[in-house]
Amino acid sequence: MEMHNNLLMTLPEIILSVGALVLMMAAAWSTPAASRAIGWTAVAVLIGAAIALVGPASSGGDAFGGLYKADAFASFAKVLIYGAAAAAILMAPRFFEQTSGDAMRPEYPVLILLAAVGMGMMVSAGDLLTLYVGLELQSLAAYVLASMMRRDLRSAEAGLKYFVLGALASGILLYGISLVYGFSGTTMFDAVATAYTGAHSKGLLFGLVFVFAGLAFKMSAVPFHMWTPDVYEGAPTPVTAFFGSAPKVAAMLLAVRVAIEAMGPALFEWRQIVVFASLASIVLGAVGAIGQSNIKRLLAYSSINNVGFALVGLAAGTQQGVAAVLIYMAIYVVMTLGSFLVVLQMKDAGGQSIESVASLSGMSQTRPGLAFALAVMMFSLAGIPPLFGFYAKFAVFQAAVAAGLFVYAAIGIALSAVGAYYYLRIVKTMYFDEPAAAFAPVSDRVEGGMIVASTIFLSPLGYFLIPALGAWSVAAAEALF
Repeated sequence: MEMHNNLLMTLPEIILSVGALVLMMAAAWSTPAASRAIGWTAVAVLIGAAIALVGPASSGGDAFGGLYKADAFASFAKVLIYGAAAAAILMAPRFFEQTSGDAMRPEYPVLILLAAVGMGMMVSAGDLLTLYVGLELQSLAAYVLASMMRRDLRSAEAGLKYFVLGALASGILLYGISLVYGFSGTTMFDAVATAYTGAHSKGLLFGLVFVFAGLAFKMSAVPFHMWTPDVYEGAPTPVTAFFGSAPKVAAMLLAVRVAIEAMGPALFEWRQIVVFASLASIVLGAVGAIGQSNIKRLLAYSSINNVGFALVGLAAGTQQGVAAVLIYMAIYVVMTLGSFLVVLQMKDAGGQSIESVASLSGMSQTRPGLAFALAVMMFSLAGIPPLFGFYAKFAVFQAAVAAGLFVYAAIGIALSAVGAYYYLRIVKTMYFDEPAAAFAPVSDRVEGGMIVASTIFLSPLGYFLIPALGAWSVAAAEALF
């Protein structure tokens, strides 16, 4: 009976694992022409996993002796992860057909599913070893995804850089886990929290630092951000969109769970790390993006900047702060996917991708609808009211103020004005510069529908979702406290 309950609580991961294995066999025995069908089937598997979250998978408690946690917090994270993964699959076929001249490789959706399994394990981890296994499963799939276009030197370079630096970060994280285990005698989050209660050894503090350093790499927070611009630029655009959304959510919310559940009693110690990483990420993300001429590199620095803002909520260390992080990540996923969907539309007459910021010049005259959608994304990323992205920043700063971090919140708000510059520069380029060559028209109803949906979500109409989103995030945050 106990095993039956454990399997019900891990049902989403079981569905994704079985689906990935079945599709892997289908990919091995089918022709490349079947890749679209495999992609749509993978999306159906993700929908099935999301439906499986209803019931024990979101409220069952601890599974397998506490190694896995099926709670509302993990359920919230998995909905975002599965949605972003599905979008990354849907936006890929046309890109690969036009860029490489071949159909999307059927391994692509399979790797996305396997990465989703790893990310689900990450956000449901109740033990440091479960955390590490989930993180490595996600990372191994990501390394292959980054170098998916084997004939493209930039893609191969991105995959190699990501692999080498990712291996370094994994070693740092594993060393931190070994220190925590060595000085606490356990890897279970609940027992580790007990070890951090009261007077604790310097070994535990060093373990805390190394664990957060490893997690900072996965969420591309300063000073472990160095891989992000190169990987974002070199990886295929649908893969970059995936990297900027689902793994970012998994890494951020994993850090939240570790901070609150495993190291909650050491709030003063880890808050200093989070505050530094937050402010450094906000500054570097803003300053680094100013001189970028490639739109994908610019969005890479934007992701670093946004990670800094999300960490503001975590630094509060309160239930309100955790709920604010959840709200921020939900809105951030839509902003990121919407931005990269617009980048996918940037094609010349031959169907080749254009990634320069200068190519956006005068787009308001040549492609007014696309220019409006990108302007909404940019204003929302900048946190300019009345767009929905403003509410994301408002929520995390409100949580910081409520926690008494007035100076920190004031500095963060001031720095957000610096980051607004490069977003506004893109809007200025589209609406006030002389028109450049018009992008080739793209007739893809799926991409167009997702762009429209993202634009509507980020418009002032998104504020109607605040009661539902707020209640859901509060319920999810309560699961950690």
